[in-house]
Amino acid sequence: MNDKFSRKIFCDGMRDGFPIALGYFAVSFSLGIAARHAGFTPMQGFLASLLNNASAGEYAAFTLVAAQATYLEVAIITLIANARYLLMSCALAQKFSPGTPFFHRLIIAYDVTDELFGITIARPGILNPYYTYGAILLAAPAWAGGTACGIIAGNALPLRAVSALSVALYGMFLAIIIPPARKSKIVAVLVAISFALSFVCNYLPGVSSLSEGTRTILLTVIISGAAAILFPVKQDAEEAAPVKANDSVQKGDNVNE
Repeated sequence: MNDKFSRKIFCDGMRDGFPIALGYFAVSFSLGIAARHAGFTPMQGFLASLLNNASAGEYAAFTLVAAQATYLEVAIITLIANARYLLMSCALAQKFSPGTPFFHRLIIAYDVTDELFGITIARPGILNPYYTYGAILLAAPAWAGGTACGIIAGNALPLRAVSALSVALYGMFLAIIIPPARKSKIVAVLVAISFALSFVCNYLPGVSSLSEGTRTILLTVIISGAAAILFPVKQDAEEAAPVKANDSVQKGDNVNE
């Protein structure tokens, strides 16, 4: 079963989640400064980040809270800013084996972020949820703790220092996309195209006025849809093997019956 606890897989998740946790702490530290301006206490900021792991969504929410917006406005803006996670969740759902219990899917859905999605979707074969649990165990507290520390410290650290700490996330993104790009020329070309189109969309009339999350969704759907049509991925032999084995077991059970 692919949903059984494995110490090795869990530790693999913690290993891959460690650099994410470092980057999260640095980025959420600056987010904590924005939360302080909105009047959040360290405990309130900690809980806000623990329950909503999304930099753009949280920053928008903190900004609206500071502007004394209504709960409905905060909810709508946060939903729009985090809409891209709907696509990531759909992609992750395809990584689970059909028999994976619902509670595993629900817990992983709690912390679908860009970085955690990247390392999870890049893992070959069927996903064991304990891999993602290992990464979440380090990443989620680091994000929440960084926000609380940012509220406590306020503007104690120079902005340049906080920005320098945030470079760890960009290095982690490169570590996620470079290995598959080196293995497949198609992936490398698609990555380059996505970079180019993302840059162009910042200046296109009409498109540039959309939120960053909305532009990300549009580009993801268009590029991935075109790639799926032009370059369909064949099912790996490793993924086909468990299916054949299950079929054999079921046939054997039918014979015994």
